[in-house]
Amino acid sequence: MAIRLSPISPHLGAEVDGIDLSLPLANLEAVALQEALVAHQVLVFRNQPLDYEGARTLGRVFGELHIHPNTPGPEGYPEILPIHADATSRRVAGERWHSDVSCDPNPPFASILYLHTVPPVGGDTLFASQYAAYDALSSRLKTFLEGLTALHDGGPTYRATNAKLGIPDTGKTYPSAIHPVIRTNPANGRRALFVNEVFTQGINELPEAESEALLAFLFRHATRPDFQIRLRWQPHSVAIWDNRFVQHLAIWDYFPQVRSGFRVTVRGDRPI
Repeated sequence: MAIRLSPISPHLGAEVDGIDLSLPLANLEAVALQEALVAHQVLVFRNQPLDYEGARTLGRVFGELHIHPNTPGPEGYPEILPIHADATSRRVAGERWHSDVSCDPNPPFASILYLHTVPPVGGDTLFASQYAAYDALSSRLKTFLEGLTALHDGGPTYRATNAKLGIPDTGKTYPSAIHPVIRTNPANGRRALFVNEVFTQGINELPEAESEALLAFLFRHATRPDFQIRLRWQPHSVAIWDNRFVQHLAIWDYFPQVRSGFRVTVRGDRPI
C-alpha cells in the first residue's frame, strides 16, 4: 500500500495521501483507514471527487450507515445529508460546537463530509479532541465526573432549526438519550468528555444550578484552542472524523459565497 499519513497536530488529525476514495478499497486499505481513524480521530483527504454512491460505499467501510433524524436525504439516498449554504441561507449546519446526533441512544461512530464547492476564503471547520479535553482535567474533577450522566435531547435544536427554515414539525418526535459524561473507548480504554452545547440539556445527578454551572465550564474546556485543529477546505476534499471522541464547529464567515457538498454518517453503539 502507498497510504501516507501526515499528522496535523499532537492531539488529533492527519492528512492522508496515496489512496483513491472513488475506487473500491482493498481489504488492507480499509483496515489501514479504520486504524488511522481510531489513532488520529480526524482524517483529511484532498482531490477526491465523490458522488452519492461513492460516499455510501466509503461510509460502509466503517460500518452500517445512519439516517439523520431531522433531515433524511434525497430520494433513493436516505443516508445522504446535503450540506449547502449560499446567499439565500438563513443558517448553516454545525454553527455551534457539537458531536453529531449525540441525542441518539446509539450516537454515530463516524461522520464523512465531502465538499465539492468551497468559498475563495473562509468556511473552515474546527475539530477538538475530547480525549485531550479529558486528559487535561484535574484528577479531582475527573473523580467527581465519574458516574455522572447527562440528558442529550434533539428536540430543542431540531425544532429551532425547522422554525427558522419554515419547516413544520408539529407532532414529530426526536431522539433523546441519557449518556455518561465521561465516555470510554472499549477498543483502547481511553476516556473522553461526552457533553456538547447543542444536545446536552443537563446533568441528571446534580441540581439544576450546579448542572448549568458545570456544563458551562465543560463546554468551554472541551473546545480549548490547544485541543483543536482547523481544516481549510479545498474543492473535492473529504474529512472523516471519529464522532464519538471529537467535537466540531463549522465557521460561517463566507456569506454570501457558496459552500456545498454532503455528509454520510456511520452508526455507532451505546456510550459506556
